[in-house]
Amino acid sequence: MARVPSIVLVNTGHGKGKSSAAFGVMGRGWARGWTVGVVQFIKSGKWKTGERKLADHLGIEWHTLGDGFTWESTDLDETAAKGRHAWDVAAAKLASGDFDLLILDEVTYAIKYGWVDVADVVAGIRDRAPKTNVVLTGRDAAPELIELADTVTEMVKVKHAYDQGITAKKGIEY
Repeated sequence: MARVPSIVLVNTGHGKGKSSAAFGVMGRGWARGWTVGVVQFIKSGKWKTGERKLADHLGIEWHTLGDGFTWESTDLDETAAKGRHAWDVAAAKLASGDFDLLILDEVTYAIKYGWVDVADVVAGIRDRAPKTNVVLTGRDAAPELIELADTVTEMVKVKHAYDQGITAKKGIEY
């Protein structure tokens, strides 16, 4: 079997841990001396997340380009435009050859909501720089992404604190 210079991982499903797992890979790659980048499609800059704080400390390039979850949006056209812009940034980074690892956090939503065509995402990932490994996260990954990926993990929710009325906890969810 020929050695593949890089791989694509998809973390999908309705359970908790999709982004957390991706950020674990972020830390692992950084510890191996890799150049790592993150593009977030949904979260906005107003979120002060632990993973962003860690990335800043480690010198990892990070782009938080969304404006929050769609149900929080006051202008869905602007939300969609930000999603398209996030893809433009991600596509340029995929092609650049500057990264050993790129995490496209919550990219599945940009596809699901119709902001970005799945064929464009597939082409950008398929035609990426040879050394660039990619981790994609988000619920409801398109079949085309699953087909393209080398490794797909589906997080299944068995039980979640939120269902008991416990809100997101700093250090656990963000």
